[in-house]
Amino acid sequence: MNRPPGPASTGPAGPPQSERAAGRRPRRLLDEVGDALRVRHYSYRTEQSYVAWIRRFILFHDKRHPKEMAGPEIEAFLSHLASEGRVSAATQSQALSAILFLYRVVLQREPEGFQPKIRGRSNRRLPVVLSPDEVKKVLDQLRGTHWIMGTLLYGGGLRLRELLRLRVHNLDFQAHQLTVREGKGRKDRVTFLPHSVEPALRTHLEGVRRLHRADLEEGHGRVELPWALARKYPAAAREWGWQWVFPASRRALDPRTGTERRHHLHETVLQRAVRAAALRAEIEKRVSCHTLRHSFATHLLANGSDIRTVQELLGHRDVRTTMIYTHVLNQGPYGLASPADRL
Repeated sequence: MNRPPGPASTGPAGPPQSERAAGRRPRRLLDEVGDALRVRHYSYRTEQSYVAWIRRFILFHDKRHPKEMAGPEIEAFLSHLASEGRVSAATQSQALSAILFLYRVVLQREPEGFQPKIRGRSNRRLPVVLSPDEVKKVLDQLRGTHWIMGTLLYGGGLRLRELLRLRVHNLDFQAHQLTVREGKGRKDRVTFLPHSVEPALRTHLEGVRRLHRADLEEGHGRVELPWALARKYPAAAREWGWQWVFPASRRALDPRTGTERRHHLHETVLQRAVRAAALRAEIEKRVSCHTLRHSFATHLLANGSDIRTVQELLGHRDVRTTMIYTHVLNQGPYGLASPADRL
């Protein structure tokens, strides 16, 4: 028996019939943000940060939809971060970049009444630099894979993420150089592969290759490929040349695709090892992985290298960024001697 149609519902409209039938939940705003970031080839880390800041912005305003908000709400959120959250200027700028991405790219409109005057002023700090003797003491406290990684950081001036994302085909033992792909600013560059690390690195790669063969035998061994290469060359993900130089000890699910694969080592592995090595070496300075990169640049300049060459090796867009290392050379500030030393 057919029932007569009931009165129209006065409650909130549910998802479209096609989505209910397919058992899918409707697309959320944060899903659209993630899609927009992936289409534009932003890194997974940037995607995580942007989504987190946008969620925090929405929660701060009692879950109001961003379409209902504009410049005053953005300024209120940024002011809250500075006054209550006491975040740094760089963190405040990252939050603003995420919110502006939401409005300009996802919502496709400018936030009305917004004046970018809330940005904090970042302090220009001199980098922490180790002397060559201090670098040797720190590296001497590292063992095995950690020593190889630390030597590459210092010997090639690499950023930590650049080191972790090295692939086997990025190493050129014949030319004693390595290629950094998609570095900061999505730029490629070439830098040193130190002779001193090559024997240990070759031995390390033999172990990585055995690990890769074991993964292949178990039906895995497919590494993450950059952007559209996975579709253009579907077999490349299993090839030896595309594998990570420093793979993780166990496989894990890819957070974007759900595929089980072996990622590269996590950043904290080497960060903790370098900090512990500096403590054992009794270095009083605040040492991190990035300190080795700072030391690389400073020592090259101290040995007479041209600043433009150092700029290329570091991958700096502007030579003024590289010039900060001229202020920490082991020659006193600005390369001058103190008047007290002339008495």
